[in-house]
Amino acid sequence: MEFVVSFDMRAPAFGAPADRLYAAALDISAWADRLGFQAIGLGEHHASDDGYLPSPIPMAAAIAARTKQIILRSNVLLAPLYEPVKLAEDLAVLQLISGGRLQVVIGAGYRPYEFEMFGKRREDRKALYLETFNVLRQAWTGQEFDHQGRAVTVTPVPKPTPPLLLGGAHPAVARRAAAIADGYYPPAGENWDVYREACLARGLADPGDSAFPLGPIFTHISNDPEADWQTIAPHVAHCVQSYGDWTIEAYGKAAGPFAANVDPDDLRKSGAYQVLTPADAVDMILALGNERTFILTPLLGGLDPDLAWQSLHLFEAEVWPHVKHLAAPRFFSAQPH
Repeated sequence: MEFVVSFDMRAPAFGAPADRLYAAALDISAWADRLGFQAIGLGEHHASDDGYLPSPIPMAAAIAARTKQIILRSNVLLAPLYEPVKLAEDLAVLQLISGGRLQVVIGAGYRPYEFEMFGKRREDRKALYLETFNVLRQAWTGQEFDHQGRAVTVTPVPKPTPPLLLGGAHPAVARRAAAIADGYYPPAGENWDVYREACLARGLADPGDSAFPLGPIFTHISNDPEADWQTIAPHVAHCVQSYGDWTIEAYGKAAGPFAANVDPDDLRKSGAYQVLTPADAVDMILALGNERTFILTPLLGGLDPDLAWQSLHLFEAEVWPHVKHLAAPRFFSAQPH
């Protein structure tokens, strides 16, 4: 099982202030590293009313300085919005700072405003991230190469070269990952069979019969789940509503399981957002099985860090001792490209 802590750094007006959340995220990262979690996931969005993390690279560098073993995973890095040569330099430095713990999950992005903000065309996003893959691979050789008619040399050279994964849920993305990436990172395990077939057709190593499909999106450990849910529910509803609004912006209609109506009761009944006693959390995690990902999102939607720490301390004392044997080894095996 993969144990992950995820941060989006949202700070809506009704939640904790951004400075407290960022300080808490660094402390929580150190906690997760000490316990033996495998990865820290960092999202990316821009111009969000609640301050959704726009800069995962400096955030990952700060976390790297507070941790020793845990993987730092951009999930996902919106590569079409970056100048790829500068991105190659920044990621190389981050890889060196972290001692080789960087995983780069590249995504296409979808919000029109973000593309307009950076002077890019959303229609070009596939071409832009394909260009990013090409530039990063050439840049990290340390050799001079031609980019758009310009001579480019990127130093320092990252060692080892960070694995480049492709994120996305569409079957075409799964096939493209086999062609250009070191791995595939579907949000919830979608189209892994498509990716596996494409890898085998190309003569690549068999990636196995499944990814690490996700468990609940959010789990909070509590001695009083009903009371804590009342505090947590507005933060969950805020995040779900925000994603719905962004899909309307991008596609003209809301998408997702709660697109029609964001009802806190429905959110909890879905099983995606769990507030559990320690004993129930142990049972839930054990029932997930070895080939799953368990995620903690302790600061979801600007949750008070004090409440987050209450959950984390309970997890460490009363849940982790019963589930830590499930934790997968801390390594990443990339497809050769």
